[in-house]
Amino acid sequence: MRFLSALMKTIIDFALPPRCPICGVTVEADNRFCLACWQDLNFLSEPWCSSCGKPFAFAQAEGAQCVSCIQRSPEHDGVRAVVEYDDKSSLLAMRLKYGVRLGLAELIAQHMQRFLPEVPKDTLIVPVPLHRWRLWSRGFNQSVLIGKALAKRNSLEMHSKILLRKSATPPLRSMSAKKRRKIVGNAFRISSGAERQIAGKTIILVDDVYTTGSTANACAKILKGSGATRVLVYCWARVLTDYDKP
Repeated sequence: MRFLSALMKTIIDFALPPRCPICGVTVEADNRFCLACWQDLNFLSEPWCSSCGKPFAFAQAEGAQCVSCIQRSPEHDGVRAVVEYDDKSSLLAMRLKYGVRLGLAELIAQHMQRFLPEVPKDTLIVPVPLHRWRLWSRGFNQSVLIGKALAKRNSLEMHSKILLRKSATPPLRSMSAKKRRKIVGNAFRISSGAERQIAGKTIILVDDVYTTGSTANACAKILKGSGATRVLVYCWARVLTDYDKP
């Protein structure tokens, strides 16, 4: 059986060799970037704002906050983004969401793993929900796929029915942060009986891209108001303005 499995893999790799998920050149294994794309991605890490996780250019005192958080603290307890959102990293997110490249969820979860040492073992994974109309039209929720992959790889629980989207919202890409907050402020709710599942828990709120934080803040507010003690946002890419960049 091992021989047959190895033979089949060799045949498949010859016919359909693993390719870089960004540029498409042949790579040595599935879910790997080519060297050029790897070097072009801006992987985000500490030091970062203690409130929102926005990267700092240099080390700060423990508990230091960015200017935005000093002015207005987020509802969540920090964002853990794998990379900065740019022309290359956005391709991966778009191919998962609209190109039905479902295997990319596994790649994203693989890179999210480096953030897990800071959370307890009973942490719950909760994906940002889609409204049922969008779910029906797309056929899947990319945040659920990423959450499932992360949960499976690390023996964590994921609950996709704890947080529900009660109203459909228009595309938010071109809207200001203020308008986004207004639109998504009442778009979510907790499912019946979910409070006892999340009471006292740390929650990993999973999404593909973090833009202004309006959606994440709306979700975190509901989760913490229902008993969660901490909500961290895990995503593939985070939008950073020139002002935000270290």
